Amino acid sequence: MNKDTYNQVNVFGEPLIPCSYNPKTGFYRTGCCETSNADIGNHTVCAIMTDEFLTYSKEAGNDLSTPVPAYGFSGLKAGDQWCLCAGRFLEAFQAGKAPKIVLGATHIRAIEAVPLEILKQYAIDLN
Repeated sequence: MNKDTYNQVNVFGEPLIPCSYNPKTGFYRTGCCETSNADIGNHTVCAIMTDEFLTYSKEAGNDLSTPVPAYGFSGLKAGDQWCLCAGRFLEAFQAGKAPKIVLGATHIRAIEAVPLEILKQYAIDLN
């Protein structure tokens, strides 16, 4: 579990704040959207689930709402925060289904896939 490849900071270059401990999220299930070269999905966007997004994601082939007990996954519901793949967020944005996000908990690597200006449009933590 070597996370040293990437500096674990948010899109502002500040320390990454937790996204969610319940459900426990992140590629490493630490509660933060930490990443490394092992994270080929780029699970770096701290998204706030909505019914609309969960339906969209399921229809796009990534069912996040159905529990998978074998993996200790209880399924997500509206209001849950989750480290979403940056590419999936971009797809949802392009489809008009993107959820709100927490920029302070979104890893800087997210901007490899999604321009910061787009992320800012969905942020709940900007003044």
